[in-house]
Amino acid sequence: MEELHFNPFSLSRKKVLVTGASSGIGRAIAITCSKMGATVVLTGRNRQKLEETLSLMSDGMHSIICADLNVRQDIDNLVGSISNLDGIVQCAGVGSRVLCKSITQDDLQYVFKPNVEAPILLQTALLSQKKINRAASIVFVASRAADAPSIGNAAYSASKGAILSYAKCLALELSPRLIRVNSICPAMVWTDLILQGGISKEELEQAQLKYPLKRYGTPEDVAYLAIYLLSDASSWMTGSSIDLTGGAKEL
Repeated sequence: MEELHFNPFSLSRKKVLVTGASSGIGRAIAITCSKMGATVVLTGRNRQKLEETLSLMSDGMHSIICADLNVRQDIDNLVGSISNLDGIVQCAGVGSRVLCKSITQDDLQYVFKPNVEAPILLQTALLSQKKINRAASIVFVASRAADAPSIGNAAYSASKGAILSYAKCLALELSPRLIRVNSICPAMVWTDLILQGGISKEELEQAQLKYPLKRYGTPEDVAYLAIYLLSDASSWMTGSSIDLTGGAKEL
């Protein structure tokens, strides 16, 4: 009978922090973590949207902590408000479409502060305040854009390349404590982010047919991979970046 209930992907008795949990991929990851038994700490800037996420989650001792990770004091308040974590999903971030010839310092600040600086400084605070349990799992949601160039995507692609390199170094440094660090690199996923890129939904629906599996991803597709990386099923996996693309080689 015990074998019938064996589930290496269970997150029961694990506490997981999900940044960017107010919408899109972050919301899907938070909801799916709760369904797999985790206690989830949701963070983002918009309390109303975080409460909407919470309303969709399975019952549990979940909590909301509003924070703008671009603000150092908010990072400190967030870290000071949570107890030891078994999992962290760094999902918060922004997109950008600016041609290389037009990139300004403001453009770089807009992209690199939330996509690179904020997650690194959050990670530093969690480590320095000893908020991460031994044998925990850290997951960065990056992007296939880091290795798949597209016109106008230089700053965003560079920011995701930077966080992938950081994650690999972090994996080495945390390995003595058996803390694993991996990254997910999705191709196009149906979220509000891709609808803000100046391309119509109809054009995107046509473009997705070029993917071998004839569709873009869904937030749930990314969430299911995140569950694997957070669970004990991936206990021998660290320092990896996983492409999740529906078979596509380009965005």
